Order: sequence, then structure tokens, then C-alpha cells
Amino acid sequence: MRKIFTVLLLFFIAGIVFSQPKYEFRGMWVATVNNIDWPSKPGLSTEQQQKEAVDIITKCRNLGMNAVIFQVRPASDAFYASSLEPWSRYLTGTPGKAPDPFYDPLQFWIEECHRQGMELHAWLNPFRVSQNSNEALAGNHVAFQHPEWIVKYGNLLYFDPGLPQTREFVVQVVKDIVARYDVDAVHFDDYFYPYPLPEPYPDTASFAQYNRGFSKADKSDWRRENVDIIIKMLNDTIKATKPWVKFGISPFGVWRNKSEDPRGSETKAAATNYDHLYADVIKWQKNGWIDYLLPQIYWQIGHPQADFNMLANWWKDHTYNRSMYIGQAVYKVDAKSETSAWTKPGEIPSQIRMVRKIPELEGTAFYSAKHFNRDLMGLQDSLKTDLYRKPAIVPPMKWIDNTAPQPVRKISKWGKKVKWKTDKTENELDKPNLFVVYGNEAGMEFNPENPACFWGIVKSADLKFAPFNDKKKKYEIRISVLDRLNNESLPSKPVKLKL
Repeated sequence: MRKIFTVLLLFFIAGIVFSQPKYEFRGMWVATVNNIDWPSKPGLSTEQQQKEAVDIITKCRNLGMNAVIFQVRPASDAFYASSLEPWSRYLTGTPGKAPDPFYDPLQFWIEECHRQGMELHAWLNPFRVSQNSNEALAGNHVAFQHPEWIVKYGNLLYFDPGLPQTREFVVQVVKDIVARYDVDAVHFDDYFYPYPLPEPYPDTASFAQYNRGFSKADKSDWRRENVDIIIKMLNDTIKATKPWVKFGISPFGVWRNKSEDPRGSETKAAATNYDHLYADVIKWQKNGWIDYLLPQIYWQIGHPQADFNMLANWWKDHTYNRSMYIGQAVYKVDAKSETSAWTKPGEIPSQIRMVRKIPELEGTAFYSAKHFNRDLMGLQDSLKTDLYRKPAIVPPMKWIDNTAPQPVRKISKWGKKVKWKTDKTENELDKPNLFVVYGNEAGMEFNPENPACFWGIVKSADLKFAPFNDKKKKYEIRISVLDRLNNESLPSKPVKLKL
């Protein structure tokens, strides 16, 4: 963190001020299902897995990210030590087999993300049991204890969302993670009921037993209410377990087409959240059952059926005093793409700038991590040298906690090193998590909202400054405290350095 800060510092002292938001969500999805992003293949040694993890996290930090969305439960399995579900086949190649030598991947990812000053959002799929019904499940899988919970649809296995027992089981899985791990958020993607196939979804039995008075003609409403129920249960459970843990959903990019609902978007999507996945995501946002939405707007600006700009502006009208971020399809960037927009280096940067012009939208996330290892026509450089040159604070969520932490108690300097101390507290919501470094030339006005004064974010409570040039000037350095929900304290009194 010190090295990064020093590099940034040179630009700010030189008077180069980057017009970027102080608060912005910058996320990266790391998919484990089918070894999409990590580990690169099953059966790697513990040392190899950990090295790959550190490389991904470090790359995210170097690109300017501040949150990693790590898939910990791709298909009713676990990338962590669980008594409820077996170890994932994507770790060792054998379902139910633990890493050897043993380590806990989720714990490792959490510690490394936090060490590098980033949030860890634990990403789960709620109802998927198996990506292939012909693949063997671990012998201790709950599917063998309760086969009546499982349905086959296409060639995949799912928990039936229509059963109260499966909803309660998923809630217990989430509670176990939140209780035992220091995650910053729980994150679900777009898969609730699966995307439709030509065959009907096999929930006749659960509907007959648990229809709650819905008629057969209203089965779609019953399915939506099944998902409503689990979302409400999950939020209540998460907040009762650890009030500071956020709950976010990353839905498909279209809620409903306007042709189906006047409240919908001017799109022509073949599948939608509401009508096909039975996920009324804006209802959850409106009712305060979730803390953020991160819709996957995986189309280019000007797409004839689903225009990125139009959809970003549609979603911004449905924030309901909760956070709204936008998912971006970095995986589509390719000089050989058949879609001309994705062959142009400016598509993703243009989308970021477009989102920044919409005050209701607080940032973006990229799908997915592995694509930053290939040629993205300069996107990596655009992020590091322009769009994400300055660090950003993950936006606070005032409805969870709006109390600022105690400011720095004591700040001192020794040569070019600045150190500070904070008050100890047992309240998790008020504990110092990160520190904001402010600087201004002595004699000039200090304003924490002035981008020129915002120099960086650090994890440790000390910082060594590198001399800038031979013509040393005096600068005032101030430090503020961020708690784990990114509420900010008042800045400290200044210390003066010649840099």
C-alpha cells in the first residue's frame, strides 16, 4: 500500500488532479464455477492455488479496484470449510475432498483482500446443485439425505425453490458463512429459477403441496413469491447475525420489457428477471430487503435491443435509496469480435464515463478477472493511468450505519514518516478499517471535497513519504478514519512535511 501511495502522491503534488469520484464501487467478479477464473484448473497444490489468488487480488488492486466478488458456492458446494456442504470439485477435482495441505480458501481470500485494502463479497448461487446431472456428487451431499428437495431440469440439478425446506437450508448456509467469516457482503447473481428451456420446470409436486392459495393460473406469481420469501429471509438473517454485512444482487440486465409492462425498459430481451427467472429484483430494492443491485448490462452502447445507455438510465430510476452499480462485460472485448463495438478500445471506458455522469449510479464491476490477463486493447492502461488513477472509497450505506468513527487521536511525524493512533473500540461498526490521506500545500485552503487534497487510501496506521524533487515545498498532511462501512471521521490536525 505504501508503494502505491507514493506513486500516486507524485502526481498529486505535481498538480495533476484527476477528475474522478471520491466514492465509487469498483468491483471484479472472480468465478470459480468450471474454473473460469480461479483456480485455473482443479488439483493444483495449495501453494499454487494461493499464488494464483494473490496474483488476482494484486492485479485487481493495481488496476484500481476496491472490491472482489469471490464465488464461494458455485453449485451447492463450498470453497470453505463447511459442515453443511462438501468441498467443491473445482478445488481438487474430487467433490468432497479438502485441499492438501489443508487451508481454507475463503479465509485466505478474505485476509489477502483486506490486507490489500479491498472488500470481499462472498458470491453464492442459491439453488444450483450440479452443472451436470451425470457428475457424481460427494457422498455427504444433502441431496442424498433429501432427494425430494432436488429436481432435474435439462441436464442440471437444482434445489426446488418451492419447498420451504430448501429455502431454509440455503439460509442456513448463508448464516454459517456470515457467522464464521469476516465477509463484507453476501452476493447473489442472476440465477434464481433457471433460464427457461423448452420443457416445463418440474415443480408440480411442490406447487400442489405448498401453493399458499395460488391458483394454477397464477403459478408464475407463486414462483416469484418463493424467491421473495428467501430474499427477505436472507436479509433478516444476515443483519441479525452481523448488522454490518451487506446483501447484494446482480440480476440480468433487463427487469421487464416495456412491451410486457409499461414500467419496463425499451428492450427486446428474450428472457427477463421478472417473467423468466421469477426475480422481482426492484421489489426487493424498494422494500429494503437488499443493500445493492448490480445489474449485468452486458451490451454495448447503442445495442438495438438492449442499449447500455438506455438501460443504465432505466436502472437509475429504481435505486429507492439503496445502492446501484452496473456490471460490465469486459469478457466481450476482443479485436476479433463480430460486433464492431467490442473491437474498439473505447467501449468499456465510454461506459464507465457514462455511468459517472448519472449521480444515482455509484460504480461498476467487471466480469471477469481472467480477461485482464489478455489483450484488451489498452483497457488495463486506461484504468491505471486515467479512469482509476486515483483510488476510490466504496460508497457508504447510511441505512445500515451512518455514525462516523472517532477521528485520529494522535498524529506525529519523524522525518518523512507520518504515524497516527486511533481509539480502541469493541463496536465492530466503529472500528478503524482504512485511512484517507489528505494533503495540501501549506498556506493553501484545505477542503476534503477538493480532489486535489485527496491523496490516497491506506491500510496501515503509518506512511513514509518519498521526496518529490529538489525544490521542496511544505505540505500539510491530514488523516481521517474509515470504518468498515466507509463512514468517514473528521480529518486530523495537520502535520507539515517538506516534499
